[in-house]
Amino acid sequence: MDYVDGVLRIESFLAITLGIIVLFLGRRLTQVSSFLKEFSIPEPVSGGILVSVLFAIIHYVTQVNVEFDLATRDLLLVYFFTTIGINASLKDLFKGGKPLLILLAITICYMLVQNLTGIGVATLLDQPAVVGMLSGSVSLIGGHGTAIAWSPKIADMFDLNTAMEIGIASATFGLILASLMGGPIAKYLINKHNLTPSNDQKMDVGSLQEAPEPKITSYDFLDAMLAIHVCIIIGAILNEAISGFGLELPLFVTCLFAGILISNLIPASYPRLTGTRWPSRKPAIALIADMSLGAFLAMSLMSMQLWALVDLAGPIFMILGAQFIVAIAVAIFIVFPLMGRTYDAAVVCSGFGGISLGSTPTAMANMSAVTQKYGNSHQAFIIVPLVCAFFIDLANALIIPYFLKTLG
Repeated sequence: MDYVDGVLRIESFLAITLGIIVLFLGRRLTQVSSFLKEFSIPEPVSGGILVSVLFAIIHYVTQVNVEFDLATRDLLLVYFFTTIGINASLKDLFKGGKPLLILLAITICYMLVQNLTGIGVATLLDQPAVVGMLSGSVSLIGGHGTAIAWSPKIADMFDLNTAMEIGIASATFGLILASLMGGPIAKYLINKHNLTPSNDQKMDVGSLQEAPEPKITSYDFLDAMLAIHVCIIIGAILNEAISGFGLELPLFVTCLFAGILISNLIPASYPRLTGTRWPSRKPAIALIADMSLGAFLAMSLMSMQLWALVDLAGPIFMILGAQFIVAIAVAIFIVFPLMGRTYDAAVVCSGFGGISLGSTPTAMANMSAVTQKYGNSHQAFIIVPLVCAFFIDLANALIIPYFLKTLG
């Protein structure tokens, strides 16, 4: 830890240590706050925002800037997206059927609309167009992970030093808006059209919540780590190859692709040195995903320089207000009719609220709240997670570079 010219620099080891503390702080806050529980605010988000506010107060009182070495955080991002690729199964594409394809098509089109909305409002407010991108699919549909991953590149391309802060702020407030919109949308549609579940279905989410914690041995953990490292090595080689053709992609994207390719092209029974099957969808992979994402978000949010956002607060809120209105309109007037105007469609709309402005956990939380009150929807719990956790990242990996190239 060094202090030079009014800047307190915290090196990587202390940064990740503080990130773990922030994660536990967020957990304690969630345990005692009914608001955080009700709106499913992620623990690293609540803890990270609180600590970033404390650092902002320190800045205004002492004029000291706190900066972190976030090299370890960036590695955690690669770990997380690699686990997403390892868990992706192309066979699941056929389980959702026609509704899955419809929701996927709507979501991809909406991603284009979301970026155009952000760029349009930013332009009207005399802000750089790329600010609208940062408050578009980069941070809203993309979430904190995508916003943090793309912000450094956007900052370099457009000389926008506040890119990280804008992206994280948009993702954070989008998460809150997503939590607020899903339930009311479903309630409105269910009451207006007098909808009921097709039959008495057992709860998807309830059974999962009541399941016992899986047992994970040290070898299970190391097996999963080995698989992740193999995918990262292949992803790094793939990234270099793609760079040779003039296409620059973040490392996490090619590692995601590497995980998908290995999990779906190599037979599960293929012999491995570990003597075990490829660890796709095993508890150890899920554990590493949770650990890496939680610490990654905690470190990212605690390192926000909120004082740099003061001049941009107005434009960000106006852009998010427009995005909120567009998302509600798309859910009610496009998603619901095209999904069949059924009870399942109403539950999907609540999940779409999570997709459009938040994240996969937000979408699941929205649907869980609705189904616990009105009845379950197996269809919604099949297709929404597939669109959220698999297709969005792939589509965004292509849409974001296209828009950035156009704006550049």
